[in-house]
Formats: sequence, C-alpha cells, structure tokens
Amino acid sequence: MLARLLRPKQVASAHCDLPCGVYDPAQARIEAESVKAIMEKYAANEDPVFRTRALIIKEQRAELVKHHLWVLWTDYFKPHHLEKYPQLHQLFWEATKLAGAAGGKGTVDVAQADELLAKIDEISKIFWETKAA
Repeated sequence: MLARLLRPKQVASAHCDLPCGVYDPAQARIEAESVKAIMEKYAANEDPVFRTRALIIKEQRAELVKHHLWVLWTDYFKPHHLEKYPQLHQLFWEATKLAGAAGGKGTVDVAQADELLAKIDEISKIFWETKAA
C-alpha cells in the first residue's frame, strides 16, 4: 500500500539530465584557453613564486577541461550520435589526453594547448551539428 502511494503519478524520460540547452563545449574551450594563456604567462615570467602559482592554476583548469569534456561525452552524446560520427570515441580520448597528464596538466608547451583547442573545436562542430538535427 505504501509503495502504491509513493509511486509517481507520471513517469517522464529524457535523453539528458535536463532539457537540451544546458550542454555546451564552450565551457571546455574557455578552460582550455585559460590553460594556454597560463602557459604563455609562465614562459614570460622568471619569478619562481609566480611560476608555481601558474602551474597550480593551470593544472586546475586542465582538470576542468577534462570534466567538461567528459560531461559532454558521458551525458550528452548518445549511441545514435556515434553511428553518425564514429570518430567521437577517438576524438574525446585524444582531447582528454591533451588536457591530462600527457598535455595541459603535465606540460607548459603552448603547442599542446593549441592541439587541445583544435580537438575541442572538432568536438564543438559535431556537437552543434547534432543539436541542429
């Protein structure tokens, strides 16, 4: 009897956590741009205290890039997207590697940041194509 009373009156389903529109690769891009800017500032400054602070902030921003990419990958993109865009697995793997220890978190090489931004642009292009469909 209690289970019957507590059962929802209506059941709703959705393909994402909230109605579409809450996901946006721009979040990952903004953080990746921060990573690149910090790398540039790091290279232009010899002060060891500044450099230490820059590395800490860069690593935090790189972690946020990974977070935003994985939210898109795990919450937004669905199997039917993968059918149309089979490169998504590889693209997300490469982008998160570029944000992680092998890239944004583990280096101050601006070229790595540029590669990350290029991968995010590819993901963004696919994202907006799927949103338009």
